[in-house]
Amino acid sequence: MGNGMIGNIYSMGLALQALEATGKFYAPRKWDCAQAFSVVYAHDYQHPMAIAHVLPALVGRSYLDAAGLDCAATKDTSPSRWLPLSPLLGTQGVPRAPIQVYYSITNMLQGKHFQYSTSVTVPSGSTLLQVMEVAAEENPEIFSFQTEQTSWGPYVTSIHGLAGSADDRTYWQFLSAGNALDKGGGEARERGWGEAVVGSPCPSLTPPSAAGVGTYKPHDGEHIQAVFSTY
Repeated sequence: MGNGMIGNIYSMGLALQALEATGKFYAPRKWDCAQAFSVVYAHDYQHPMAIAHVLPALVGRSYLDAAGLDCAATKDTSPSRWLPLSPLLGTQGVPRAPIQVYYSITNMLQGKHFQYSTSVTVPSGSTLLQVMEVAAEENPEIFSFQTEQTSWGPYVTSIHGLAGSADDRTYWQFLSAGNALDKGGGEARERGWGEAVVGSPCPSLTPPSAAGVGTYKPHDGEHIQAVFSTY
């Protein structure tokens, strides 16, 4: 894209791995790897799957190298043999102050249109998924939803009985104050290689949001919108 980004921030890990691996088989072409890596260095990756994609590239490796590893030869140097154990955290954590999050669901795309809003009170540090669960518990007829588990975390398949479909390319998009959460930090949605879809079951082509409903943590007073959309 001219700024070091290859697709979007969640396609960067696999893209860098691919460029590293193909250089061993094809004549390398000139590309600004420093600029691409600077994009990765500047992003605060939080999701385990995203981190797993990026780490090999950061050390000049790819998943292809895993086939040649001799785990038996390195078992005596396993980090578990020399790293100190982390201290056990107390079971009683510091009480978290309550925050108020505004949450709305909107469908202006299919069938009977609807738009509902509510506000929920949750402990600070709660995830978007927990906000949705509280809303559904308080008003199940309106805010009920379903998820399925993927390697990228929970994927919201339906809200208020309306499910997304790969056939008609529909899904539930999450926004904060009108800005898509797909790429994190309130950045605008950017179409390109790898459509950014919250919690997509096919992350290599359609990465989830920067945090995902299971890890994104709304702040006090934030307005989260779930909008039935197309991609």
